[in-house]
Amino acid sequence: MLRPDPNISDIRPVIRQLDEAAINRIAAGEVVERPASAVKELLENALDAGASRIEVTIADGGKGLIRVRDDGCGIDGDALPLALSRHATSKIDGSDLLNIHTFGFRGEALPSLGAVGRLRITSRVAGAPAAEIAVSGGRMEPVRPAALSAGTVVELRDLFYATPARLKFLRTDRAEGQAVTDIVKRLAMAEPYVGFTLRDATGGGEGRVVFRADPESGDMFDALHGRLAAILGREFAENSLRIDAEREGLHMTGYAALPTYSRGAAVAQFLFVNGRPVRDKLLTGALRAAYMDVLSRDRHPAAALFIDCDPELVDVNVHPAKSEVRFRDPGIARGLIVSGLRHALAGAGHRASSTVAEATLGAMRPEPVAPRVYQMDRPSLQARTVSYQGQAPEAFAGFSDLPSVRYEPAPEPVAEDIAPLESYPLGAARAQVHENYIIAQTERGMVLVDQHAAHERLVYEKLKAQMAERGVAAQALLIPEIIELSAGDCARLEEAAEALSVLGLTIEPFGGTAVAVRETPAILGEVDARALVLDILDELADAGDSTTLKARIDAILSRVACHGSIRSGRRMRVDEMNALLREIEATPLSGQCNHGRPTYVELKLSDIERLFGRT
Repeated sequence: MLRPDPNISDIRPVIRQLDEAAINRIAAGEVVERPASAVKELLENALDAGASRIEVTIADGGKGLIRVRDDGCGIDGDALPLALSRHATSKIDGSDLLNIHTFGFRGEALPSLGAVGRLRITSRVAGAPAAEIAVSGGRMEPVRPAALSAGTVVELRDLFYATPARLKFLRTDRAEGQAVTDIVKRLAMAEPYVGFTLRDATGGGEGRVVFRADPESGDMFDALHGRLAAILGREFAENSLRIDAEREGLHMTGYAALPTYSRGAAVAQFLFVNGRPVRDKLLTGALRAAYMDVLSRDRHPAAALFIDCDPELVDVNVHPAKSEVRFRDPGIARGLIVSGLRHALAGAGHRASSTVAEATLGAMRPEPVAPRVYQMDRPSLQARTVSYQGQAPEAFAGFSDLPSVRYEPAPEPVAEDIAPLESYPLGAARAQVHENYIIAQTERGMVLVDQHAAHERLVYEKLKAQMAERGVAAQALLIPEIIELSAGDCARLEEAAEALSVLGLTIEPFGGTAVAVRETPAILGEVDARALVLDILDELADAGDSTTLKARIDAILSRVACHGSIRSGRRMRVDEMNALLREIEATPLSGQCNHGRPTYVELKLSDIERLFGRT
């Protein structure tokens, strides 16, 4: 049964102007989604004020209390009422919305917070007395004198008390508190020279310190490395590569982890544009594409990347929360990330993450037994020789006519014979076990190499180099495939036609919104041209660029490399094993196979001794 539209009535609607309180509450819904949003806005204000130390205190996940204290320049007492007015800001003058050098610029955060909670601001500028102002549910109180040594303290209590419906959509205190912690950590990454402290004062008192990052020193890369180690952990810092790349006015710095230090989800990917933390689909897609050749589909890279450019090359005025950006030329930004990361990964050579060895030790560690018996340090060669002779069995009792049996140690290898090979990163081959694993001795320990996985990567890199040098061979279709598309898809495909032709896929306009596929990559064999083109279009629409065709070609090359590599079960001579080790050292990305698994495990001598309780 048809029912009348409830939005249609006999009474003609009247257009009316909303009051200021309603406008602020509506605006607050765009700017302040949850306590973490409020913390983000207040932290950005503190950073724009030039603070060197910032302390954040929350209670009940930020629902009951958010207090942000900084040592910045402060706000003059006479300007406090204006600071709580909508679209009032000291960041810009409004003449140029593209030339933005600060975190904040909209002038919406403080009035929005005052509209939905109980807000109090206490501030002091140098050479003037401190003052404070309070606003609750949009009702502002007069400015009053206050006591404060320097900087600003912003205290927000009872968030969303003026809009109770919003409280129902908040998560648990623990989840909201974790979101606040994530925001503080992201901004702490962007500002390594600023000290951050986060306290949880739930239940009253000073509260416990949840997160602390003291100001770093040194140059930009050293400071960032120290800050990332404090936030992401020492393992990330030890297994990450320094990134420094530039392209057409965009400069990218930061650290990206080795492929063998990957994660099961995209939880360790942090992207910043002009110091601003962003969540941008274009940038995350480029990060994924950069690792496409060295990670399996179920693994995700870890990275903290900072892109800096002229503010006029990027628009940050896209979303009220300023979490999204739009580049004037998205292709340059994407190309910078892909090329910069691939260059850094190639420069890492055969290096694999240290966590591989730690995982190996964990798998090999025996069950706990009785307390370890003290052992002396390893004796010298001469002492060992005398000891071995002293431990040799004497002649058996009653058989005195038999000569005494003594152990003669095997001659020590001559140093100059093994030193050159042992000094190489992967050392000198000593044995092959189970016809699949090579054991090599290094100066600092030993290396266990998966011969098939390692050789598979070597062959794969050679095939890719040959294809890059000679190009992708194309095969002409006897009957071109005609595909009808929408006008938007047709234009999008024509823009990418030149890049696709380099990969062996030739597409030409065929009148109207139709295209003709005339050639496909020969290495793919028989291929459904229509399905391939539609997949490429989906990726172009989603990410602005397509890696579908290249991924398919690389998958074929990977398969060829797998079948052309040293098979498991094949016995190798020592010279063959050493030749393989030297080639691994000289080949980029050889620390992991085509699927992202490590090709070798390195164990330090101290690690091995720990396994046997010798330390």
